[in-house]
Amino acid sequence: MLWNWNYWKNSLKMLKIKNQKPVISQRQLRVGELIKKSLSDLLQKDVVHDPELLNRSITITQVMVSPDLKKATAYIIPLGGDNTELIVSALNQNSKYIRGKIAASLSLKFIPTVNFREDDSFKYAEKIDTILHKISQELN
Repeated sequence: MLWNWNYWKNSLKMLKIKNQKPVISQRQLRVGELIKKSLSDLLQKDVVHDPELLNRSITITQVMVSPDLKKATAYIIPLGGDNTELIVSALNQNSKYIRGKIAASLSLKFIPTVNFREDDSFKYAEKIDTILHKISQELN
């Protein structure tokens, strides 16, 4: 009977673990949107004096903020998708300067450190679209 009780106890623990989802808080979402807005305003004004970033249209698709609001990851894609690696590296090199510039527009106790990454969601969506297109051609 003891083994049976432990089995059910562990099963209940597993159910609790499985049902717990990584929840993004409302505060994280709000801070992410504030950072996204201030980053887009900053990049639109060409304040960052880097030859790789001058006269480039960069879209910030999403900003994810850590639960402690100390780190932020901004997902970007340049218009046309050209030279993405160069632009991401240029933004990461100037991240401290960018952090200082967006601090004026954010009223937060701590300004998160911003890390820039390439947004792969459009490439992933295109890949799914081509697979679906192939499937539809095979069915017809």
